[in-house]
Amino acid sequence: MKEFIKEIEKKILEKECITFEEAMKLSSIEAKEDVEQLCISANNIREFFCGKEIDLCTIMNAKSGRCSEDCKFCAQSAYYKTNIEVYELVSSEAALKLSKENESEGVNRFSLVTSGRGIKGSDFEKVLDIYEKLNKEVKMDLCASLGILGYGEFIKLREKGITMYHHNLETSREYYKNICTTHSYDERIDTINAAKKAGMDICSGGIIGLGESFEERVKLAFQLKNLAVKSIPVNILNPVNGTPLENAKSLSQKEILKTIAIFRLINPDAFIRLAGGRNLIDSFGENCFNAGANATITGNYLTTSGNKICDDKKMISELKLEVRKNG
Repeated sequence: MKEFIKEIEKKILEKECITFEEAMKLSSIEAKEDVEQLCISANNIREFFCGKEIDLCTIMNAKSGRCSEDCKFCAQSAYYKTNIEVYELVSSEAALKLSKENESEGVNRFSLVTSGRGIKGSDFEKVLDIYEKLNKEVKMDLCASLGILGYGEFIKLREKGITMYHHNLETSREYYKNICTTHSYDERIDTINAAKKAGMDICSGGIIGLGESFEERVKLAFQLKNLAVKSIPVNILNPVNGTPLENAKSLSQKEILKTIAIFRLINPDAFIRLAGGRNLIDSFGENCFNAGANATITGNYLTTSGNKICDDKKMISELKLEVRKNG
């Protein structure tokens, strides 16, 4: 199997694409030495296509709770009793304060994330005002995660300086019905395509550990490739009490590393971004940076705690990698 992995590495380094069948064969490996080789190959591919730079982003939970959607993993859904903190849209002052703190620590990107199907009405207008202020006062790339929106709304967001839109597919098309029933997979893809049409890069990935098979993960990785997604967050499910997935089985470290590596092989020039659930990975995902990852969400996430920015920067330096410079 090690020779097969090296053949796939050579193929990708020659700018050929891995096939679905090849990716599935890699997903079946179990021997320690084969998993190690898979990680080495993924890391070589990361360095060839992306270099040594690591992209850091932070997110602000800008509107929390009372979400109308029934995503089975989510603490913010109104369908479940999770004791999540509930509040309306944050002020521009609060957003500016947090963004400046993150900028001073060398973070590359900053994003507001709001609960709900899609931000509308007066809240949407307030978000535009917040981003207008951020665009004037901070030098980080601005991203947004505001739910299901249309092309006209994306044009307005782009005019305020947002360069990337985040909208996870979460899992494969086939498995999605097991995760959410209040909106469709096509609505998510339509949202991504509308943001692309408006001139934005796309940040879209998913959650592993939802009960899906490895085949569903491979299907997701190819769907993201087909959509030319630039940034792919890989979340590890952190089960929340009160949600339907509160008793979900934890993934092994080996399975997490295999997933990161195979996502890199399928999407060789994307940011493979460690996201929610990093506290479930040994050393906050240090080994993942040697298995093809080249980006991470840092600091506090939405409803769970992340790794401190200074700790991530120290880890990146010790791995002989570099934080991407702003500007």
